This record gives sequence, C-alpha cells and structure tokens, in this order.
Amino acid sequence: MLLTITLTEPPATDLGYLLHKHPDRLQSFAVSAGQAHVFYPEAGEERCTAALLLEIDPIALVRGHRRSGSGGGGGPEAFSLAEYVNDRPYAASSMLAVALGKVFRTAMTGRCDARPDLAARALPLEISIPALSCHGGADLAGRLLGPLGWDVQATRIPLDPELPEWGDSRYLTVRLAGQVRLADALSHLYVLLPVLDDSKHYWVDTGEIDKLLRAGGDWLAAHPERDLITHRYLAHQRTLAASAVARLAEVDDTEPEALDNAVPETPDEAAIAAPGIVAGSTAPPRSPLAQQRRDAVLTVLRDTVLRESSAARVADLGCGEGRLVSMLLREPSVAGILGVDVSHRALERTARRLHLDAMPERQRERVDLLQSSLTYADARLAGLDAAVLMEVIEHVDPPRLGALEQTVFGAARPGTVVVTTPNAEHNVRFPDLRPGAMRHPDHRFEWTRPQFRDWAAGVAGRRGYQVRFLPIGADDPEVGPPTQLAVFTRA
Repeated sequence: MLLTITLTEPPATDLGYLLHKHPDRLQSFAVSAGQAHVFYPEAGEERCTAALLLEIDPIALVRGHRRSGSGGGGGPEAFSLAEYVNDRPYAASSMLAVALGKVFRTAMTGRCDARPDLAARALPLEISIPALSCHGGADLAGRLLGPLGWDVQATRIPLDPELPEWGDSRYLTVRLAGQVRLADALSHLYVLLPVLDDSKHYWVDTGEIDKLLRAGGDWLAAHPERDLITHRYLAHQRTLAASAVARLAEVDDTEPEALDNAVPETPDEAAIAAPGIVAGSTAPPRSPLAQQRRDAVLTVLRDTVLRESSAARVADLGCGEGRLVSMLLREPSVAGILGVDVSHRALERTARRLHLDAMPERQRERVDLLQSSLTYADARLAGLDAAVLMEVIEHVDPPRLGALEQTVFGAARPGTVVVTTPNAEHNVRFPDLRPGAMRHPDHRFEWTRPQFRDWAAGVAGRRGYQVRFLPIGADDPEVGPPTQLAVFTRA
C-alpha cells in the first residue's frame, strides 16, 4: 500500500518538521500488519513529498487473526486460500489507516515545536493514493472528501486494461488537493480510509468510538455524511454507532450565533421592555433574545456570586463564540474566567473575538479557554464559584443528560449553576416556526416549563442544591417566556 503527501509552499521541506520525519532519512516502523516505511521521493524548495509505504505480511496477518479470533474467523475451519491471496498488500484500507496513526501520531495532534505557526494554519497539500478499495465508487469518495475542503479526482481502475469489456473494479486511484491543515488532512485519511473500504481488519469494540471522536471530533459532527461515516467506521454495529452519533451531537460545529438565536422574535416581542427579564435588570428595550439571555445571566451572577466575592471564578460551559466571556471580562469581581466548549473551532472564534493575542498580560491571565466535553468529568473545572450552561442542555441527547449532571453538579460542583433553555410552550408565538417543530435542527429536545422544573428539581435534590426559576423575555400570560432560567445554589 502506498500513500503520498506533498507540500507545495516554499520552503516545502518544512513538511519534514510537521511530520517529524527527516527528508534525508528512510525510516521503518513495525506495525500490526507488517512494516511501514517513510521516505521522501522529492524534497525541494518548491515541492516536497513524503511517502508512506506499508508492506503487508499476509502469513503473519492470518496467524494473528486466528490467535485473536477477531471477526469470528478463528479455528482451522476458517482456512481458505483467500486468506493468503487477496488485495490486502496493495489496496489502501484500515491497515493503512492504522499505520498512518502510528507513524504520524504526533503530527495528527497538530503539535510541532519547531514550526508551531505552520502546524496551526492551512497549507497547500496534495495527497495521492494509487489504489484505494472503495465500496461506493468515485461518487462516494467525492461526497466524503469534498465537504472537507478537498478537490477530489477519483478514477476507477479497470479489472484488466487489456480487456475493457470486463469493466471497472471497485478500486480507485485518488488524488486530493486543497488548502488544509496537515493535522486535519491526516485525521481525514485516518477516519475515511476504512470507511471507503467499508471494512475493518481488526476487532471493533467500544474503544473505536473514542478513536473516532479523537480523530474526527473537529469536523465529523457537521459532515453531511456523518451517519454513514459513523456506521461504516464502527463496522455497522448499531449500538456503537448510536452511541457515537449521540456523542457527536455534542460536538456539532454549527455557527454559534445560529445555535444561540435560531428563530427570530416577532416585532411585538422585541418591543417589550427588558425589565421583564429579571427583576432589576438594566437591559435596554428591543434587544434581541440572545442578548436578553446574556443580560439575565449576568444579572443573576451579580446578585449572587459577584456580590459575595471580589475574586470569583466563573465558567461559561458551552461558550460558543465567547460573547458572555467578553461580558464577564468587564466585571471587576471576576478574577478567573473559563470559556469551555467541545468545539475547537468555537474556541478559536472566542480567541479572535476577545483579541487574546493583543490583550494586556494582566487581563489575559484572567481567561482560560478549554476544550472539553460536558459529559466527561474534567478536573480543570474544579473550584468554580459559578458555572453557566446557556442554551446548552437542549443540544445533548436525553440519555446523556445524566452524564452532564454528574460532570457539572457532581464532579465540578460549583457554588452556583445557571441554566437556560428554550420554553417549548412559547414556540407557538414564533410565526415562522411550523407546529411541532423545534427552534433549531440540532436541538435534541425542547422542554415545557413543567418538564424543565421537574428535571431541575430532580438534579437539585440528588446533588444537594436549591433551585429557583426566572423568566427571560416577554412573560406571556398563556405560554410563558421564550426562555426559561434556573439558578442552582449549592446547599
């Protein structure tokens, strides 16, 4: 199996730094399927190519397969000539992906101490795969790789060039070109090579979900073929695929402002004065609902945590593009601010919005941006005075709300937790929203006021908190406010 990666930006030999493999040396690595070799067919100022060649040991592969019993094929009865004579040594598949992950492990993380600026930005790259096993043909290759920024040229390989009447094989020659970060390019290949082949040459279990999310977490959630990729990567095991899709839903890179205010308000709602949001609020009239939410949350924090502490630590969990983080920076009583999001892209947007690179050092020390999932305990969230989940919970699949509860109210356990979520009863007041629809396609649920209160009371009772509720926006006498807010105070 052969795969090449080419950089066409001078000095092109910097590709060696990014891959952590010197262009002047041939390097070999033992992998589960045989031997992987890295070498450079060309290394010039304008163009540099790194090649990964995987030599398969078919005998060792069959023996290892039988010893492990993987795939249900163990035992003498599984013997056939096809186990020794097949396409595995030649056509790119999951074995090449495994070799890629081992040989370029550091490059896949995006770390390069010698050229950190180069590792962080998109580069003009070309990737060539002479023989790729693809169940779905050139059309599928385009559907999977095109949305990731690649110009895809996929050509069917004929069964026999001398006998065109035999037709084409299921193998493709694939050439990719695009302006892509190298770490992202490697993650695309690591995930999609076995997906295109639609086969795994090793046992697939729950550990594969973690591999998939580590490699594809920054792009897979928003991919138009997310479900197909997930099911194929997990060998069509429905339970694993369902779990992976649920976790990917938390990583969706939908534009933060779209998630925050997907359905516009009616003119009548926008005209209602903001003092109806929270008692004592100074928010201006006619402000958008998204701004009303942020003002309401900040008012609650001022009336509770910031009134009692001159050096509070506050986290915005699911910070999106960082608008609330920016508001917190203007509060002198907030000594430390954590902007937390599962999306790397959202954190980049937050950093740009805050101008962290140009921020005075004393101010910069107050802010930390952390990539973390709210369904997994994270020790970095310990010791918070307050945490905010603003329009977050409705993006989590209901079966994983228990994990979010444990992470926030069990492990992190801040003194105060502020949660906002849409009020489903108010949806009838949005003229552009059809009956029964939710405000955003990524919402996994939208609760009525009784449903939200039941959930919040259950969390408070189980975790040792007291809870109270406040409206955000116009508090309609029939259907309530557009947004509902709960303030949890640790007992």
